[in-house]
Parts: sequence; structure tokens; C-alpha cells
Amino acid sequence: MTEVTDADFASEVIGARLPVLVEFAADWCPPCRQMAPVLKAVAAQEGERLKVVRLDVDANPATTSAYKVLSMPTFLVFRDGEPVKAMVGARAKRRLLQELADVL
Repeated sequence: MTEVTDADFASEVIGARLPVLVEFAADWCPPCRQMAPVLKAVAAQEGERLKVVRLDVDANPATTSAYKVLSMPTFLVFRDGEPVKAMVGARAKRRLLQELADVL
């Protein structure tokens, strides 16, 4: 899973050719840490159809603020540079894949 920052968000997410799942997370957030193996598994399974990245909200306040992220983890799915789906809170891999089915 790739880490993105305020500096490279536009090139890594907005300009991506695949849909991108962005996890807005923080190191101090237990549900965010719980999602790490789930997101790694999703990235491995869906890597040809979906890019999975993580953005540290504490280190990247501009992007966090631009997308009005208030809770962690927040997941935004971007397609063609636009957010098309938002989800908040930790979830199991199966549920996450079900929720992503309509954007893949």
C-alpha cells in the first residue's frame, strides 16, 4: 500500500488511471491500524482494478481539510479524479469488497 501526501496527492490519486481507494488515517487511531492488513489484502487481490493508498491526516492537513475528513478511518474512492464513494469506520475485508463492487 502506497503512502500519499499533500504534495503528491494530485499525481497519485487525481491523475490515476485506475479507481483509487484512499484511507485517511492516523497512526494513533486503533481502527486505522486494524484496517492495515485488510487494505493490504484488498490491494493484493484487486491490484489490477484498484489502487489502494493511505494518507496520514496529521501530516497532510491540506488534503484532509479539502475533502472535509473529520473521522478516522475515512475511505474515499476516486474515479477520474473525482470522489465517487465515501465510507467511514473500520470494516471486514468481505464488507469492504462488497461496498467497492459498484466502483470497480
